[in-house]
Amino acid sequence: MRSVVPVLTVVLGIFVLWYAAAVWLNAPWAWDKATRSGEVLTTQTLVADTWSQEKPKLPAPHQVGAEIWKTTVEKKITSKRSLIYHSWVTLSATLLGFALGTGLGIALAVGIVYNRTMDKSIMPWVIASQTIPILAIAPMIIVVLNAVGISGLLPKAMISMYLSFFPVVVGMVKGLRSPDAMQLDQMRTWNASPQQTFWRLRLPSSMPYLFTSLKIAMAASLVGAIVGELPTGAVAGLGARLLAGSYYGQTIQIWSALLMAAALAAVLVGLIGLIQRITLRRMGML
Repeated sequence: MRSVVPVLTVVLGIFVLWYAAAVWLNAPWAWDKATRSGEVLTTQTLVADTWSQEKPKLPAPHQVGAEIWKTTVEKKITSKRSLIYHSWVTLSATLLGFALGTGLGIALAVGIVYNRTMDKSIMPWVIASQTIPILAIAPMIIVVLNAVGISGLLPKAMISMYLSFFPVVVGMVKGLRSPDAMQLDQMRTWNASPQQTFWRLRLPSSMPYLFTSLKIAMAASLVGAIVGELPTGAVAGLGARLLAGSYYGQTIQIWSALLMAAALAAVLVGLIGLIQRITLRRMGML
């Protein structure tokens, strides 16, 4: 109960600020309509108008909630207007990109820790790769892959991989190097091979770092999948919903897609957290 109250307080504060911002941002349009029609707006009618506009600058929370309900519960999941359908399209690219990014990140981390040349040559490039804006590189990736006949899911997954591998590399390098000198000396005393040291000391020690980086990588992978849908003119996916909403000024649709993406990210990160607790508990780290 003590942990729930602070969360509910923050959520309540967000809703209060959200409703207030909706009144502030949507009021000019309400005043303009009243001026043209000769109506007199009271505070009550002003608030009611700003919370019910068809294309508001900032939709009220209940408008976004109604849109999410209409596009999830009231639509078949196979419908092109269902947020669940669009979420599945984005989720497919997210999970594939996350898997590729995790595999690449772990492989690079092992090479960096065990090979001094890779440490000096690859690590700076890994860091430098993240200075390139994803919005600039995403169209390049899509154009190049399309030129060699690769389209559909894989280009979006490649963009997700590009964003997600970096936290895995950094986290795993830190984790694999976390055993102190005394622990490494003890393994040498036992005449352990490098492979045994890796599997029985370095890898178990890196698990807390790995799971922390995986949470960041999952969120980044979802962002990459959404960004990858934008330059392709995709007709399916949360990125496509954002794009369509921006074309037609449907801010309620944009916000519903954004909140759906946030909920999807929360579920995915929560699943990783659950796996983390189970794994670390079985390893005796909790």
